[in-house]
Amino acid sequence: MSEIQSQAVPVSNPDRSGKAVSFEDIEAAAARIRGEALLTPVLRHPVLDERTGATVLIKPENLQRSGSFKFRGAYNCLSQIPAADRPKGVVACSSGNHAQGVAASAQLLGMPATIVMPADAPEIKLERTRGYGATVVTYDRETEDRDGIAERLCAETGATLVHPFDNAAVIAGQGTVGLELARQAGDLGLRVDNVFACTGGGGLSSGIALALSHLSPATKFHTCEPALFDDYKRSLDAGTRLPNAVKAGSICDALLSEMPGEIGFSILHGLAGEGVSVTDDEVLDAVAFAFTELKLVVEPGGAVALASVLSGKLPLEGKTVGVVLTGGNIDPEMLMKALAR
Repeated sequence: MSEIQSQAVPVSNPDRSGKAVSFEDIEAAAARIRGEALLTPVLRHPVLDERTGATVLIKPENLQRSGSFKFRGAYNCLSQIPAADRPKGVVACSSGNHAQGVAASAQLLGMPATIVMPADAPEIKLERTRGYGATVVTYDRETEDRDGIAERLCAETGATLVHPFDNAAVIAGQGTVGLELARQAGDLGLRVDNVFACTGGGGLSSGIALALSHLSPATKFHTCEPALFDDYKRSLDAGTRLPNAVKAGSICDALLSEMPGEIGFSILHGLAGEGVSVTDDEVLDAVAFAFTELKLVVEPGGAVALASVLSGKLPLEGKTVGVVLTGGNIDPEMLMKALAR
């Protein structure tokens, strides 16, 4: 290390602590984060409808506080930590977006935060995590065990571990994206046929799918992943959790989880439709499209759902489609690489 080296499923799905995730938890999370998390809009762009032949609703979580949807789950989780435990702080593992969400939430709640981040995370994510007042511990993605590092830090300090996706409160917070999207589409007089969201460990995707199963049960939800990290697509097809063969090798740093989370898979196994995977080139094209046509700044991992729709992997003509842009924390060099295409 460097720096501080050191078919329907049941409505309730238990996490490692035995706590369950329910639709009511998502509604409670929405009330809990109201006033802190932004109510991101639903956007329509004629150029996107023309390109796809569909009615496309963009949910731009790249505009969310801390630059990604991760703030929702982090704040919902941290705000439920008992007052007596808050001075001990929190520890989280993240390539950057969960890091910033936890750091920003801890700052708001007056709690210390230590974030275990890969040394090759985008510099903007490292800098902004520190900017929220968090202590950053870096590790080598290929040779070091981030979970082991986090567990050691918690043992030493008594801090609370905030898992990026295998945590009931985190999933409930992320599920508010689906809650908002379904209701905002309804306000427009639309029923969404398909929803696409970028998928790493599955916290966001399972939360959205759970919310949609209650508010818009006819909607099909689709996981969207980088081609080398399509563990959810393969796992859902196989009916069991399968790991990725590699730990690094995609520009989509936000989505490089080793395998589906237990809790997210238990939800998505019964609720998700066909998964989609896209290449890094298709992702770069989507980043450029978002910037030039939609006037939105999106990081590679946050553009995977858009890439899935633009690449035409599934037939969408004539349908109403929801697309979640999950993050906008992109290094300028990566944005220029995309635009150069």
